[in-house]
Amino acid sequence: MLIFFKSLIIGLCIAAPVGPIGLLCIQRSLSQGWRAGFATGLGAATADSIYGFIGALGITALIATLVSWKPWLCIFGGAFLAYVGYQIIRSKDKAESLTGERSNMLTAYTTTLFLTLSNPMTILSFIAIFAAMSDGIGGEQGSTLSVALMVAGIFLGSAAWWLGLSGFSSAFKARMSGAKLRLINYCSGTAISLLGAYQIVSGVMLSSAA
Repeated sequence: MLIFFKSLIIGLCIAAPVGPIGLLCIQRSLSQGWRAGFATGLGAATADSIYGFIGALGITALIATLVSWKPWLCIFGGAFLAYVGYQIIRSKDKAESLTGERSNMLTAYTTTLFLTLSNPMTILSFIAIFAAMSDGIGGEQGSTLSVALMVAGIFLGSAAWWLGLSGFSSAFKARMSGAKLRLINYCSGTAISLLGAYQIVSGVMLSSAA
């Protein structure tokens, strides 16, 4: 069970830093309700679990392949991130009509699943974390039970953070006027688009240096 609690902390720590997914979760929680925000977070938690599964099995060939794809992941992931930000900016005039019940949960989930899977930093984070954990878990690593506990811990730790963030953010929804909500959409959309553009530039520079 020690592996489970270690993985729980890993999932929580990887999800906690505020980045584009965090901004997206907050924005959707405010404009569409906590369910949309939580669905957004669950997409990221699922992606974290997938990379955790790969790391737990120690599939070095697959890990090496993913690392070699870093420039292209940066470019395509950044382009999609910039597109998502642009869509948020465009939605500002419709912000008042959106509700949690009418939001598309599947879209919220799949968007962040793809964004997190295409984020090279997520891959590199798990490589570093499992390299550090390998000494502590010894022979348990790679066993069916330990892999299941690690993946479950990572998912639950990440999901717990997103549940808290979406719930906390949506608590302010009723206090938001239409003008404030439109401003938040514009600011968060702009920030997400800029982060996407930065990721594209990073990918182009990496591909040029290769």
